[in-house]
Amino acid sequence: MNIKMILMSSAAALAAISSAQAADAIVAGEPEPVEYVRVCDAYGSGYFYIPGTETCLKISGYVRFQVNAGPNASATTGNGTFVTNNSDWDAYTRGQVQFTAKSDTEYGPLTGVIVLQTNADNASSQLARLDSAYIDVAGIRAGLFYSWWDDGLSGETDDIGSKVTLHNSIRYQYEADNFYAGISVDELEDGYYSAGEQPNNVGIAIGLGGKAGSFGYQITAGYDTDNEEGAVRAMGTLAIGPGTLGLAAVYSSGPNSYYQTAEWVVAAEYAIKATDKLKITPGFQYYGNYGIVAGDFNDDNDAWKVGLTVDYQIADNIYAKATVNYLDPDQSDDVTTGFFRLQRAF
Repeated sequence: MNIKMILMSSAAALAAISSAQAADAIVAGEPEPVEYVRVCDAYGSGYFYIPGTETCLKISGYVRFQVNAGPNASATTGNGTFVTNNSDWDAYTRGQVQFTAKSDTEYGPLTGVIVLQTNADNASSQLARLDSAYIDVAGIRAGLFYSWWDDGLSGETDDIGSKVTLHNSIRYQYEADNFYAGISVDELEDGYYSAGEQPNNVGIAIGLGGKAGSFGYQITAGYDTDNEEGAVRAMGTLAIGPGTLGLAAVYSSGPNSYYQTAEWVVAAEYAIKATDKLKITPGFQYYGNYGIVAGDFNDDNDAWKVGLTVDYQIADNIYAKATVNYLDPDQSDDVTTGFFRLQRAF
């Protein structure tokens, strides 16, 4: 009788426990669907859809190591001098990353670009900067970006651009298959200004260019409203023989934010495609009324410059560049400068 009661009590207890567990049982929910990254090929290679949106994003950039040589060698940011040393050489490293976002609108592709850059003269001396950031839609671009005056010939000898070419600007540019034309309003706050003036310039620039077969051309002009001076530049390239001939000329009515190196210059280069990986570019430039004296170009000083640039594609996405240039002004000492660069793009 006691055994029977024990068995019946045990069965009742097990039933009670089972009922409690059944009442408190947790049922796992269905897993959330995961949206994997999808390739976006509408705007070229490298783009992918940002999950949950119809916006395409591309991440690119490069890592650069460079050694500069010359009197008081300096590491540059690409928009003015970063660090100047008292030695005849200086090494620096740059890291740059670019985010490009694109999506379709009723006005055409909407583009947003952010470029971040850090230059390190050494481990304890670094400069982080916003290299570009702009919105582009229907030919209108607004933000911080490089002007047409940043363009140049393919070698490293020519000096035909402004010292500062990165501006807060708004511009309109019309583009066809082999032609473009545009107008830009630029804030020239960090550009050239005369002694006694304040850095609050506004400039107006125009640019047009295109291609006709193997011939390419570009005409750029700018007017600095604060200095009341302007400059115009013409460039052309033509494929001849084993390379490409490049010619350029600049005229500046007076020192201004668009050009302030000399009153006029002419430049030439010939980029020789020696092999699929090797390009050799000799270059020459002549400056008329070189330098600034008392707020105007120096009428008694001309200069000439000759140089050689060598580009070598080591492998996909990595290349080396070396250049040496000799400058000889009439009224100052001649100077030899150059650099060696190793760069990996992604």
